[in-house]
Amino acid sequence: MSLALINEIINNPAFHDYLAILKGARNGFVYGVKVRFPHALVMSILFGRGDWQTRARSIYRATKQHAFNLAKFVTIYKSLMLLQKKANKGKERSLDSFIAGLAGGYVVFGERNAVNEQIVLYIVSRVVASFIPRASTPYSNSTDSPVAGAPGKPLPPNARHFTVFATLAWGAVMWLFRNRGETIQPGLWNSMKYLYVDSDAWKDIKTLLWHNI
Repeated sequence: MSLALINEIINNPAFHDYLAILKGARNGFVYGVKVRFPHALVMSILFGRGDWQTRARSIYRATKQHAFNLAKFVTIYKSLMLLQKKANKGKERSLDSFIAGLAGGYVVFGERNAVNEQIVLYIVSRVVASFIPRASTPYSNSTDSPVAGAPGKPLPPNARHFTVFATLAWGAVMWLFRNRGETIQPGLWNSMKYLYVDSDAWKDIKTLLWHNI
């Protein structure tokens, strides 16, 4: 099969929606690797236990799970969006994305494990933050902006309401850390312990400036 024929096929509008599912799975996998690998690497360096071979396996497992989970979620979501659209005579309904998201969330992220928990908590924080009243102008008016021309162009939070939101969020999380630490996600708890507890103890100049006791 010639390259020209392949290009003709992949640019055929009849195949667009199906190839978009494949491309979405690819992008989900790549994004998962880009996001999880550096995070897992830094967390392993800061808080990891065991030898470096053990840490490397942990980084690999977390990166693999994150990447495949995003690829699977995108595949399920885009497939169900297409099925619902076809079932509704080519028209997308407002609830279609909610239904597809529910199904993908249940199948892919319904199992409780460390990676899924972090991803779900990240999503929840964005859902909650979406209720902050918005400013009147977008983040960027530049035509080079990544969101230029995209539907529902993001607007930043109203500055005054964001100040209230940030104040309450930090007050709440610090209270939880001091009084109900068992309810905090382990990654955040480790970070907070490193910042606010480990910094209270040292025995010499080395453990004051170089590493913790």
